Amino acid sequence: MADSAMGDTSMGDAAKISVQVCYALPDSSFLKALTLDRGTTIAQAIEASGVLSTHPEIDLSQVRLGIFGKLKAADTEVREGDRIEIYRPLQADPKETRRRRAAHRKAAKG
Repeated sequence: MADSAMGDTSMGDAAKISVQVCYALPDSSFLKALTLDRGTTIAQAIEASGVLSTHPEIDLSQVRLGIFGKLKAADTEVREGDRIEIYRPLQADPKETRRRRAAHRKAAKG
């Protein structure tokens, strides 16, 4: 009987994972460590973190999400040790920025 109780405890621990949710702004950041059930999705982890209430500007249907810098879908299951990242929209189009820099250098050279 004691063996089965110990087995239940280890199963309970095995059903939990530790992850982090992060969201960075130019002047501040949000980083929260969570212990969640195995099978939790990125979207569920973000909701559980509380970041949506502290940063209401985040619209999960519009932002890009990732794990350790790799883009992932909101329904991706998280794994032990994952760092879930919420990416802000780009302020400027990178291609347009490169064009402006190139034009500025060309004009400076004369």
